Amino acid sequence: MTVRIGTYNVRGMQDDVPALVRVVTAMRPDVLCVQEAPRFLCWRSKRRQLADATGLSVASGRRLGGVAVYAGPRVSVIHAESHILKIFPPREIRGLAIAVVEVDGKRVAVGSIHLDLVESMRLYHANEAVALVEAAAARFGAIPVVAGDINEQSHQETWRYIAGKLVDSYPCAPRGDGLTFTANNPRERIDGIFVGAGLSVVACGGVDAAPLDLARATDHLPVVADLAFG
Repeated sequence: MTVRIGTYNVRGMQDDVPALVRVVTAMRPDVLCVQEAPRFLCWRSKRRQLADATGLSVASGRRLGGVAVYAGPRVSVIHAESHILKIFPPREIRGLAIAVVEVDGKRVAVGSIHLDLVESMRLYHANEAVALVEAAAARFGAIPVVAGDINEQSHQETWRYIAGKLVDSYPCAPRGDGLTFTANNPRERIDGIFVGAGLSVVACGGVDAAPLDLARATDHLPVVADLAFG
């Protein structure tokens, strides 16, 4: 039994929305972590627009922080919560969206994050986010998963911190080169999916979508991980 979890920075849906819809549809996620979800004018309706067009529902996420979790029809949403992480004025407010979902009697607590460009703030927020997701997982008998735009690469301190707490999915069963930024000229892997004990990685990497759609949808490439329970 597997669950497919994805992560995607959609840049506020400011680019080619039909292309974005086609890419998300090609991802076929059971759970989708979104970063830079719309958070200004008509933000709720824009988030619902993406959900409706791709057969998903908005499971968790507030306006501030710009992160959200979407759920597919295979999963049931058991619990949702959103957090504002420690604010460092005048830096952008960062958030965490968590959804606890159940599929075939198994539960995962999935957190969507988008970390700062400043390294010290990334590390502080990563500590907060991992602790909050692990706490939600413990309360609901779920396996913790953290996914999102880390804004750094795997050799750097914050990425290594998260990968020390949870397993970085891509190196376990890589599909494709793993590079996620920029969409037009990918040279860095700055988006990741990290999983707790009880999930094994079947495959993790890019999405089989039209290259033109991937380039036009937003400035990041998506990541999907197929995860097996047990």
